[in-house]
Amino acid sequence: MTVLDARALGRAALARQFLLARAEVPVLDAVAHLAGMQAQEPQEPYAGLWSRLAAFDPTELSALLTDRRVVRTHLMRRTVHLVTADDALAWRSRHDAMLVQRMLGVYRRTLGDTDLAALAADGAAALRDEPRTMPEVGRLLADRWPGLAPREIGDVLTSLVPLVQVPPRGVWGATAPARCVLAETWLGRPVDPPATGGDPVGEALVLRYLAVFGPAATADLRAWSGLAGLPGAVDAVRERLVASRDGRGRELLDLPDAPRPDPDTPAPVRFLPAFDNLVLGYDDRSRFVDDAHRGLSVSGARFVLVDGRVAATWSVEEGTVTVTPLRAFSRADRTDVGEEGRALAHFLSGGESRRVTIAASPR
Repeated sequence: MTVLDARALGRAALARQFLLARAEVPVLDAVAHLAGMQAQEPQEPYAGLWSRLAAFDPTELSALLTDRRVVRTHLMRRTVHLVTADDALAWRSRHDAMLVQRMLGVYRRTLGDTDLAALAADGAAALRDEPRTMPEVGRLLADRWPGLAPREIGDVLTSLVPLVQVPPRGVWGATAPARCVLAETWLGRPVDPPATGGDPVGEALVLRYLAVFGPAATADLRAWSGLAGLPGAVDAVRERLVASRDGRGRELLDLPDAPRPDPDTPAPVRFLPAFDNLVLGYDDRSRFVDDAHRGLSVSGARFVLVDGRVAATWSVEEGTVTVTPLRAFSRADRTDVGEEGRALAHFLSGGESRRVTIAASPR
């Protein structure tokens, strides 16, 4: 069986993630292709799409949000993701059990013997017609659920009830609280019911995941989705997949015709937003990030890829992009990072700045 090293695996994922070459595809198609984008920080997907798409216009994504063709909702890993409306409706029921279990991992003792179905019904009624912040919903329901704090009620309901966060939350350049409403109300269609036979949604998720993250192990699929119950879906589609192994000996699965570039294919400098799924979408993240820096991937650090690997973090303040190397930069690295950083500063500032600062490399 073919053994693929970290460089080969990284190049495959970079190609599928539109990070070897910016893609010329519509924004809606890009969000669908990426199987959603983690988006608890509302503005971060804009930087993620800028790094992936040629001539990306952020107002196009804003329009998709206001036109209700993409939504912000809790899905994979019980985190807020930006996904297409179609995917939100198709995937929500398959994620319900995971969302509840992860919520109970936080609130099991607090909830005790709370009737979750009744709490969900009350929450759905409060969020059916008017978008509200979740703390506001918690205060509305506090008298009916006196054992729970309003903040707890609101957070629990994001797992119990299919909700979307409505604009202006997530609109380019906007600052707004997270106001939620029932997904069915916002999209004019109900969430797809759970499958009664087999696991068609799970099978589709396996294929969608591999198309953008493969080759990957089932543990990687689980780390991305948060879903434990996908072995049956993997078995159902296994005959349509090809297998290899990584340097640890793990079995990797993939779509037979998916891109797998030569490991020596040049990888340009790319700036990733906070919580980008390119890094978070794996159990074994060694194809992109050294073990010493793995913890940064869950801390909200924004990464700079150099030669296809995490080599620095970045931040932006008052139009200036500041890059902090995690390893030594060559002169060519600094030139390439500076050029891409200036382009990012220009984008983020609406054309008012091209300022970049690159800190000294660590010794």
